[in-house]
Amino acid sequence: MEKQTDPLKFPNGTLHVGRPNIGNRDAFLRRINDTLDRRWLTNNGPFVQELEKKIAERLGVKHCVIVCNGTAALEIAIRALGMTGEVILPSFTFIGTAHALQWQGITPVFCDIDPVTHNLDPDKVEALITDRTTGIIGVHLWGRPCAPESLSRIAKHNNLALLFDAAHAFECSYQGRMIGVFGDAEILSFHATKFINTAEGGAIVTQNDELAETTRNMRDFGFAGYDNVISLGINGKMSELCAALGLTNLESIDDFVAVNRRDYNQYKKELLTLPGLSLVEFNPEEKNNFQYVVAMVDEGKAGVNRDGLLSMLHNHNILARRYFWPGCHRMEPYRSNDPQARDRLQETERISEQVLVLPSGTSVTEADISRICSLLRRALQKTP
Repeated sequence: MEKQTDPLKFPNGTLHVGRPNIGNRDAFLRRINDTLDRRWLTNNGPFVQELEKKIAERLGVKHCVIVCNGTAALEIAIRALGMTGEVILPSFTFIGTAHALQWQGITPVFCDIDPVTHNLDPDKVEALITDRTTGIIGVHLWGRPCAPESLSRIAKHNNLALLFDAAHAFECSYQGRMIGVFGDAEILSFHATKFINTAEGGAIVTQNDELAETTRNMRDFGFAGYDNVISLGINGKMSELCAALGLTNLESIDDFVAVNRRDYNQYKKELLTLPGLSLVEFNPEEKNNFQYVVAMVDEGKAGVNRDGLLSMLHNHNILARRYFWPGCHRMEPYRSNDPQARDRLQETERISEQVLVLPSGTSVTEADISRICSLLRRALQKTP
């Protein structure tokens, strides 16, 4: 396996994928001072409650349960939905999605992806259902919806729980409805790399009253009121300091999306004619956060492979990334547990060798993007 680049060894001024957005600093510091004055730093404080309310309203969903990070949100939702045995999910996702299952003794069963959407292929899901299957986890990759209707039909027909990992998809829509309202529940991530962040954080969003109450209890050791523990639980609470950052960033969400859209459009314009290089497209009729600028490298047409372009950019202090290489199925413990997975994941294997995610967001300027595009043109033997 190729040695991973250490981002910490890149000098100051390096262009990064996922550099954190920071909203109005003064507004954030005012909230921090309010928190310190109240001396209410955690345990479902007023900023956490306000953030839950604003997210639920924005998504049009009944309940938002804020937690300390997206992985905790997955683990709590998985347990609250009663998933056991086997759960079907894509391998082409962040390793935390699979770990959230394995950590609880549930076997992740990796399913191949659609070559166009890069999302779980519903046509291949049913063939993997066994008498041990209890759920499906779809991932809205790049903010593009993961077949909500098809997966809902499959889940209902087979009496399976349906959970969506929407870590990429905050402020994205499907058929005019905001992602967050589908399945039994959906998971959000507000990690520092996400365009709306709380430094560390996540949420469970659901239309189900009972599920919302269960997950609220689980995130606080199973407490349902003072000195009343009614279930197994963990410490999954978000601090007021993180919620303060989330509220501040949420106030700038329209500006963040506008910058992301500007970056995407500039990349698209400057890279349009390059052979073997194309950008992942978004449905113009739907909302999208445009957080990820995803280039697909076709080595046969480009004359160079994805990793060659990646190394070139790294040599120029541009920290582009290859998401989600090499696939969860080729990482431990899954590589050892299911060594034959590669045979049924041909599209996952192919796509994971082509994806190149380029820097974008509020820390990247138009001049930065022009420099990146010039380097790519030069590498592909085009006129700079």
